[in-house]
Amino acid sequence: MRIGVLGTGGMADALATHWARAGHHVTIGGRDADKAEALARRVGTGTESGSLSEAARSGEVVLAALPFAAGADVVRGVRSELVGKALIDCSNPVGAGFRLLTEGGPSAARRLASAAPGAHVVKAFNLCHEDVWRMRPPVFDGRPLSVPVCGDDETALGLVRTLVHDTGCLPVSGGGLERAALLEATAALYIALWVGEGADVQAIAPPLAYATGPDVG
Repeated sequence: MRIGVLGTGGMADALATHWARAGHHVTIGGRDADKAEALARRVGTGTESGSLSEAARSGEVVLAALPFAAGADVVRGVRSELVGKALIDCSNPVGAGFRLLTEGGPSAARRLASAAPGAHVVKAFNLCHEDVWRMRPPVFDGRPLSVPVCGDDETALGLVRTLVHDTGCLPVSGGGLERAALLEATAALYIALWVGEGADVQAIAPPLAYATGPDVG
């Protein structure tokens, strides 16, 4: 698969490294050509660098590894290159005090979809810190990490599910793109619990077998 990456930060580094090791061809695009080139060298075999436009043009799947505040503007600038492609949004619109910055308005994913109306936006990879994605693979107590995936286009969803598998994780259907707002709100809550309270988020929900309470029949 050919994958374009918009951005040169931690999420770009972590996810692109997984995908390059899985045999995909990755193009890293950034506003700073030197940073893009350095990241491409670090990711390794099958990876090259270029401009944001070149990265968007190169991929059948494009990862928007961009801060929420910059995402829509960057994507708008390369929208003609994204027509018909899967566009992955991994951003979290979380501000000071763990506040959800999109509250009362469209989700970050919806904003990308509006900025590039010809693209098929898929929300994924937003619930974990970049260093979790650096794990090879993210497995905890023998259980692979599950990754919720939200989107409206089945072809795009299929491509992203493959890329989830290539990180060593399991894709989970999160519904259509309208549910991306729920994923973003979940991230805001998780970050507040992890960072603000030092709480174990896994401990707030029972195992699946007990999701509706114990079987007392």
